Amino acid sequence: MTELSHIRNFSIIAHIDHGKSTLADRLIQVCGGLTERELKEQVLDTMDIERERGITIKAQTVRLTYKAKNGETYQLNLMDTPGHVDFAYEVSRSLAACEGSLLVVDASQGVEAQTLANVYQAIDNNHEIIPVLNKVDLPAAEPDKVKEQIEDVIGLDASDALMVSAKSGLGVPDVLEAIVHRLPAPKGEKDAPLKALLVDSWYDAYLGVIILVRIVDGILKPGMKIKMMSTGSVYPVDQVGVFTPKREVLASLTPGEVGFFTAGIKAVADCNVGDTVTEDKRSAAEPLPGFKPSVPVVFCGLFPADAAEFDQLRESLGKLRLNDASFQFETESSAALGFGFRCGFLGLLHLEIIQERLEREFNLDLVTTAPSVIYKLHMTNGTMIELHNPADMPDVMKIAKMEEPWIKATILVPDTYLGSVLTLCTERRGIQLDLTYVGGRAMAVYRLPLNEVVFDFYDRLKSVSRGYASFDYQMDGYEEGELVKLSVLVNGDPVDALSTIVHRSHAEHRGRMLCSKLKDLIPRQLFKIAIQAAIGAKVIARETISAMRKDVTAKCYGGDVSRKRKLLDKQKEGKKRMRQVGNVEIPQSAFLAALKMTED
Repeated sequence: MTELSHIRNFSIIAHIDHGKSTLADRLIQVCGGLTERELKEQVLDTMDIERERGITIKAQTVRLTYKAKNGETYQLNLMDTPGHVDFAYEVSRSLAACEGSLLVVDASQGVEAQTLANVYQAIDNNHEIIPVLNKVDLPAAEPDKVKEQIEDVIGLDASDALMVSAKSGLGVPDVLEAIVHRLPAPKGEKDAPLKALLVDSWYDAYLGVIILVRIVDGILKPGMKIKMMSTGSVYPVDQVGVFTPKREVLASLTPGEVGFFTAGIKAVADCNVGDTVTEDKRSAAEPLPGFKPSVPVVFCGLFPADAAEFDQLRESLGKLRLNDASFQFETESSAALGFGFRCGFLGLLHLEIIQERLEREFNLDLVTTAPSVIYKLHMTNGTMIELHNPADMPDVMKIAKMEEPWIKATILVPDTYLGSVLTLCTERRGIQLDLTYVGGRAMAVYRLPLNEVVFDFYDRLKSVSRGYASFDYQMDGYEEGELVKLSVLVNGDPVDALSTIVHRSHAEHRGRMLCSKLKDLIPRQLFKIAIQAAIGAKVIARETISAMRKDVTAKCYGGDVSRKRKLLDKQKEGKKRMRQVGNVEIPQSAFLAALKMTED
């Protein structure tokens, strides 16, 4: 058992691509967690998607043993966290299990929006923070300027910030020394009743659910009966252990340690992240202050391209839910797409990742509907309902008012591109709250309606700022808005998968774009097809796909014109009849292309 004073729990926080995972690799290498042969880049990013995209999605933990210069041996528990705004939830729960953080800032790019958001989370958790300037060996690195930025923007003393290059390993031993000497040791009583914070859980085909915990008080060992305090369910513990990054089974876990246990649990639904795990016989008096559950902000429908794959999609979603507690789904049906699921996500990147994992890991072919957010409808009879799917919107006459969610966004951008970023925010109905300058960069704080952001705001922001702007947001309540449901009619029939809720001022523009886009995407038929965008019964945009026609007069050589007329009239009658009974099959590719519509 390691003495409490020799344990250090810390996480690595930073903006996307500032080098968290690479620094974690170097720390593992210096402490000898893996042999040279087992080391690969971003060793903690285990998912294929993480490795391909070069991003961290799931927070990972490792226990390292470090022999300090003073001859003492320390146990270091490291948590590598994601940097992307959609996975801020993963960051919040990793921080709750630690006492200190390494704040990694790219010496060539400086402080970004996500750096700020993560630092404030760490400060809320009373962390001791060590600033680390990474990539100091790059020709574009400006460590002194970045130190000033850390002091001005965040307000942390950066005079003793560490200079490292995680890629080459320069300065990494100093980081380990700083962790040992500058971060506090955890506190805890080993004789008290067991109290452990449930940090994460995921599903293993052989062992069932593997649960990652941070022990606060007491001892966790195999054979104990443990109780989840929020659900009250009781399980016998099979094995306990740690990741070094390899899985290593131990005899027990003591206060201050971070490790895993298995208890033959079948469903991750029984393990709420942030819950307190305690012993069944000697229960803790009150649970630990957990962290608030994740709330999905973006909803969209997922439908199998082939209706026969519905059951397979249900199973696959269930399996993904085992590994990702922040994702939710329920069944729904649509006239155009058949049976499918309405899924809730933390953001658009999260949606994209889940969709990609379903297609990859489970070989599914999916159709996704337009992303939407939750609207609150106040009805004339005094009730309030939440609307997730635009197709379910009740009759307008019954709605007293509609409220939409707003967010507070922080955007950091070099002042060269500030003009175009402000224009973009104004176009998206944004309200400016604050604008400050910090060393050649502007920090704009805006209130924006969430439904303007989920569509393609992030891509547009990156393109108008040549990729230099960074963006972070948090929810900021609901407000009444002039919102309307924009429906798309093809040949007179509404297509519910394409209906969206938009602000009245943008409805006509959006409708025209959708119609002209669909005109190019729907294949021509033997009869005319009308594509219309409508608000209620009022059509606001229309395009017509002209009919293909067979040359019925080919066999008439000369002679009386009335013979030709007769054949043409007969064809016209047939087309008219066909139009009444013919239905238009909209190909899957047309749905996807129409939903990916950007404002070109």
